[in-house]
Amino acid sequence: MAEYRITQHPILTAVTGEEITFTWQGQPLTAKPGEMISSALFAHGVRTFGHHPKDGAPQGIFCANGQCAQCLVVADGKPVKACMTPVTPGMAVMPMDGLPDPPAITETPTLREAETVEVPVLILGGGPAGMSAAIQLGQRGVRCLLVDDKHRLGGKLVLQTHRFFGSINAVYAGTRGIDIATRLENEVRQHEGVEIWLNSTALAVFSDGKVGILRQAEKASEQEGEAQYVLVKPQILLVATGAREKSLVFKGNTLPGVYGAGAFQTLVNRDLVKAASRLFIVGGGNVGLIAGYHALQAGIEVVGLVEALPECGGYKVHKDKLVRFGVPIYTRHTVVSANGTDQVESVTIAQLDDAWQVIPGTEKSFACDTVLIAVGLDPVNEFTAKAREYGITVFDAGDAEEIAEASAAMFSGKIKGLEIARALGVAEEEVPRDWYRTAEILKSHPGTTIAERIPEKESGIFPVFHCSQEIPCNPCTSVCPQQLIAIPEDDIRHVPEYLGIQMEKECLGCEKCVTICPGLAITLVDYRKDAERPLVTIAYEFLPDSVHEDDVMTALDAVGEVLGDVTIASVRTIKRNDRTVMVKVRAPKAFAKRIAGLRVQEPWVGAALEEEITRMDDDEIVCRCERVTAGEIRDLIRKGYRDLNEIKAVTRAGMGACGGKTCTNLILRLFREEGVPLNDVTRNVPRPLFVEVPLGVFAGVKSKE
Repeated sequence: MAEYRITQHPILTAVTGEEITFTWQGQPLTAKPGEMISSALFAHGVRTFGHHPKDGAPQGIFCANGQCAQCLVVADGKPVKACMTPVTPGMAVMPMDGLPDPPAITETPTLREAETVEVPVLILGGGPAGMSAAIQLGQRGVRCLLVDDKHRLGGKLVLQTHRFFGSINAVYAGTRGIDIATRLENEVRQHEGVEIWLNSTALAVFSDGKVGILRQAEKASEQEGEAQYVLVKPQILLVATGAREKSLVFKGNTLPGVYGAGAFQTLVNRDLVKAASRLFIVGGGNVGLIAGYHALQAGIEVVGLVEALPECGGYKVHKDKLVRFGVPIYTRHTVVSANGTDQVESVTIAQLDDAWQVIPGTEKSFACDTVLIAVGLDPVNEFTAKAREYGITVFDAGDAEEIAEASAAMFSGKIKGLEIARALGVAEEEVPRDWYRTAEILKSHPGTTIAERIPEKESGIFPVFHCSQEIPCNPCTSVCPQQLIAIPEDDIRHVPEYLGIQMEKECLGCEKCVTICPGLAITLVDYRKDAERPLVTIAYEFLPDSVHEDDVMTALDAVGEVLGDVTIASVRTIKRNDRTVMVKVRAPKAFAKRIAGLRVQEPWVGAALEEEITRMDDDEIVCRCERVTAGEIRDLIRKGYRDLNEIKAVTRAGMGACGGKTCTNLILRLFREEGVPLNDVTRNVPRPLFVEVPLGVFAGVKSKE
């Protein structure tokens, strides 16, 4: 089988060396130590992990985060989630075709009482919010337990190779997400009072104030892979469990190759697996826009991005960056279908009218092997809701409280950490009022877009700012040694301003502002040696050997308009630039100041097929786990059904492995489309357990038994 590993990356270092062997359908394959089954299979081009028992539909990954069960396989005779199960030497993996056979029981297992652990504070989630809270508590000597279901702390930070926006002093703005994860983890581990359980999953919150945790053994004396069910009784519970991705209903939406942006970033940025060859993105928020950039960095062709709104909801600098790198963006369009038999082969989109209906005749199809769904996030807040129901003192932070950027999650966790310390009587100081102000700024949506301000000056050397939207971001102001860049300190959402002319100071040409800009939206224009063909310095985050001195490349402005060809004057990679390549181009003065970037992907990559392709052979799937269609549910709604539990009983929608996490909101959307007020709808009774687990775990049965 072909290998789909990323061996070169402009930001990440490919892991080489030791490999382990396992089998897929009896065929020997290799995996990296500790690699999840799903990533190892993707690395060998395997994207179909099984077939659904109801209709034989092919199944693949969707969330790659343990929130659904699309990636089930049979490993050493047991059904497991491929995205959450590491490969072990000699493991025999088979596709999940139909329903699994239960393992044979030869003897009665030994039962054990579940251990109960009491702690002042239990933190669920080791991402930016959970770690920031743990740091605040650790600084004040509060003993707390931090639980995360991954092999390392960091949450989604470990998937983010780009530099972060926000405040450079408050949340490490200008630093890459992967590096922020390391910083926070190192700081957490400095506090002896913070105990960390990795690879451990929170299962449920109970009425006696206890939280059920499936804890993975970490001690060398314990059998590798052995898990133990533990009850944790905290005085205070902090839920920092992040978010799960929303799904979307369209024809072919469950084909292997249709999956979420988080799954894509997990494969590409965590595991360095080339998860696609040709990618099409649905959704123009920050998640989709950033994923497109990460794809380009990994050498993946990005065919296009579709957004239903008149404008992308993410930061304009993210959108502009994609456009000038050669990615077509279709606003006021929607996805009609993903097309293919066993996996995605193409996607069809169409334009929307003012009533959000598809305009017939506007369909376009594009050849691709992956459709990335990035249509928003839902908070993982079931732990919070149940804790409040049972009267447990609970706080929430980060996306579990409110969906926002990771920088906002960091500051949210910081605030909640101090609030919890106060609730325990450990800290007397009030939470500073400016902390709340900073938190609100970091959570804020993009503000006003102004016209790009191109300086009139054509002498000396100076920066040009190609960011024209009000967003929380100030790294450039903090690094200028001459203090020539200004953003109001009380509100970092303003567009930066160059003060060189007013202050009668000269730019030193140090390039620090160009390097640190998270949006790659600052260039440096230098007229000192040649006023007719000035040098323009551009931040370039692709492989250094992809551009060479004397190459001729196409220069584009901030919004992707072609300006003309330019000649590469130099390509420099130095340590202080933190993996950002400084490319200098020689350009005509007529457009030198307007240059914002260089084309990375040729226009033909995003060309539509000559004829549109549509799928007419199946209905749209709403419940992925049980393969229930929109038509089946609409029929019940029209018959008068108003209780989701009744719909579940008739169709099995919501009875699958994910417990209704994906389909519930889609079913509610069908009620709205049918004109039924949601106040008239009875919601699902939630399962007592939020994550699937073998029953033997509760009796203390060891995994080997």
